Amino acid sequence: MKPFQAEVKGKILEYAWWLKKNGRSEQTIKGRIKLLNSLAKVCNIMDPEHVKLVIAEAKWNINSKRLTVTVYDDFAKFAGLSWEKPKYRKVETLPFIPLEKEIDQLIASCSKRISALLQLLKETGVRIGEAVRLRWIDLDVQRKTVTVQPEKGSNPRIFNISENLCRMLNGLRKKNDFIFGNPNPDEIRKQFIIQRKRAAQKLNNPRIRKISFHSIRHWKGTMEYHRTKDPWYVKKLLGHKSLKTTEVYINIEQALFQEQNDEFHVKTAQTPEEIKALLEVGFEYVCQKDGIMFFRKRK
Repeated sequence: MKPFQAEVKGKILEYAWWLKKNGRSEQTIKGRIKLLNSLAKVCNIMDPEHVKLVIAEAKWNINSKRLTVTVYDDFAKFAGLSWEKPKYRKVETLPFIPLEKEIDQLIASCSKRISALLQLLKETGVRIGEAVRLRWIDLDVQRKTVTVQPEKGSNPRIFNISENLCRMLNGLRKKNDFIFGNPNPDEIRKQFIIQRKRAAQKLNNPRIRKISFHSIRHWKGTMEYHRTKDPWYVKKLLGHKSLKTTEVYINIEQALFQEQNDEFHVKTAQTPEEIKALLEVGFEYVCQKDGIMFFRKRK
């Protein structure tokens, strides 16, 4: 390794340790270090202007460039590097929502471990990082529940699971303390991608290849909002910190389950009691303005 490369590698490791000392999660640290190491392969990350040029000329989508700029900006501050942070506006896109039968076909086509993992994601909507860190002590076979330890600052949650999923989980080999054997999402994701490709070819359905761990979470959020019309319930279920994150499922649900009648009763609410009363009679949350929440229900 050349002296300069060793210096860059050492600085990235120092940054990782700095993140750890400042309370960043292991998943956040891994993601940032992976991005910086990739960036270091194509440019001199100790030269902010070179980094800016490489990002500008890269054939990445805008959201990828925005993420790279955000991570590098934090690294630059840590390393004492001065630069004028480029601005890339986030492009809002709706996530891919697979059909339930496509998820079920994929589950049936995978290995026992990956099938059990996908079934867990389908029934609970947990994040992949939360799923792979499940330990055997988190599974209650008698009560048919799993207790999920949170990531990304959300709260711990307990989920009821089906007898089928309980049987699938309990039937896995007990290699160590973790239900899925390896708490590293990246390693499990590699196996999943291989099996997903085979399933798409076998079923002759290219949409299968678009299904990711996170798209199953999106499917769960959309279906639960369609069933309950309660964004606060979906927020709690998925462990979102902000209701704004949950609102995407309102838009998706309305697009996927369009109804012929476009006439609505509209109500407003401010207090928890008023909100509760509207939700109990089928009104759905629309938006908030000047501290007033707006709800509607089809006539």
